[in-house]
Amino acid sequence: MLLLCVGDFFGSTSSTEWEEYKTGVKKAPIQTYVLGANDQEAVKYFPDVDGCELTENITYLGRKGVFTGASGLQIAYLSGTESLAEPAPPYSFTSKDVCSLKATLQSTSHFKGVDILLTSPWPKGVGNFGNASGDVDTKKTGSTLISHLAMDLKPRYHFAALEKTHYERLPYRNHIVLQQTAQHVTRFIALANVGNPEKKKYLYAFSILPLNLMDVAELVKQPPDVTENPYRKSGKEALSGRQGLALQEEPACQFFFDLSKKQGKKRQSTGGDKGVSPKQPRKPPQPLGPCWFCLASPEVEKHLVVSIGTHCYLALAKGGLCDDHVLILPIGHYQSVVDLSKEVVEEVEKYKCAVRQLFKSKGKRCVLFERNYKSHHLQLQVVPIPLGCCTTDDIKEAFIVQAQEQQIELLEIPEHSDIQQIAQPGAPYFYVELDTGEKLFHRIKKNFPLHFGREVLASEAILNIPDKSDWRQCPRSREEEEALARLFRKHFEPFDFAEDD
Repeated sequence: MLLLCVGDFFGSTSSTEWEEYKTGVKKAPIQTYVLGANDQEAVKYFPDVDGCELTENITYLGRKGVFTGASGLQIAYLSGTESLAEPAPPYSFTSKDVCSLKATLQSTSHFKGVDILLTSPWPKGVGNFGNASGDVDTKKTGSTLISHLAMDLKPRYHFAALEKTHYERLPYRNHIVLQQTAQHVTRFIALANVGNPEKKKYLYAFSILPLNLMDVAELVKQPPDVTENPYRKSGKEALSGRQGLALQEEPACQFFFDLSKKQGKKRQSTGGDKGVSPKQPRKPPQPLGPCWFCLASPEVEKHLVVSIGTHCYLALAKGGLCDDHVLILPIGHYQSVVDLSKEVVEEVEKYKCAVRQLFKSKGKRCVLFERNYKSHHLQLQVVPIPLGCCTTDDIKEAFIVQAQEQQIELLEIPEHSDIQQIAQPGAPYFYVELDTGEKLFHRIKKNFPLHFGREVLASEAILNIPDKSDWRQCPRSREEEEALARLFRKHFEPFDFAEDD
């Protein structure tokens, strides 16, 4: 069960009442997900614009993106109010935000729509062809950008709240009759503010089967009161705007980086080289938003990359626990080890073997861990521990003790089992792999400390650098990062199988 909140979550909440939730005096009874600020006054309640846990059981989703539940339910969200200014204030979104969210979702060929769309403002024109919307003039009220977003994302349910009144629009079509294949309908529901004196509806309870699990015939069934799409004209205008933007964007394709040459030069893989088989490997899933770790993404800090294979790459960790703390990452967009294809798993294992050999030659053992929780791209953390610091049993005990202190059930995986046999696809988890091959696993059910792996390794029992448990507290200049990357690349070269390919 989830509680999704749109509109002004904090409303007229006093700072004293909110402090009671933050300190644990009061607690939200179920997992609650909220949108961000709609005005400057509310910005103070959201410490991280990209989303964070505000307090136990209350999570801020972020400025924009897609939340995918364990069942596969997709919830797209856009926080704030529309702004025409660039840069926008911290409580607003712009056309760039909307285009980014649309483009990343629609980049997959099998995209049919999302299950739920959450926005605070109403979409402009939502009342067109529909039932009366009370005192709200939908031709003048609401956001045009959200109309465009709803047109393209085709949510099965769209919730909004800023007009502080209840309005349940008749369901509308997402296809043109006799011209397009039948698609599912959208139901727009606006909710009033909680506890309003008129007792207008502010809560909507429903159960929903994820779109991707539904029988197609059942999914596209048209109810008798279905209407035309209220945004049809706006959708065409949005399409024109998107085409103009697409001309400026870099195509989503794979790039190979020659690390022996000057950074920044890239050669696009076209598949047209002589002697190369035309058969291409299965394409990995596409990201649902801007990704800091997909190698073809402009967000990647490529100066940290130290080795590139066919399916994976190795990079220095940003704000690492030590100078040779590295990440093993898939080149394509995979959320966790469980989601990896066979060929990617094989190359991950090759990188694990190579870094272990490197660290063994330096008198170190390495610990690997992964947190598949509030992360969108697999990051396999590899942290070297000098042999003189502690034994493998000490490291294992440190993880178990700290897990017990935080009421985390950390289980040992049987010797010949792996994560893909234990974890279900889409289910959040945390796991640790020691240099002996022993693995510890925790299935995340509710909340989980984001820096748990780092906290254990940074503790007095292991590396004794507790002030480095949060990567944001370990800043380095770009020049320092580039120098460390060059040094690691030099040390890793004898073990780098990618250099031989």
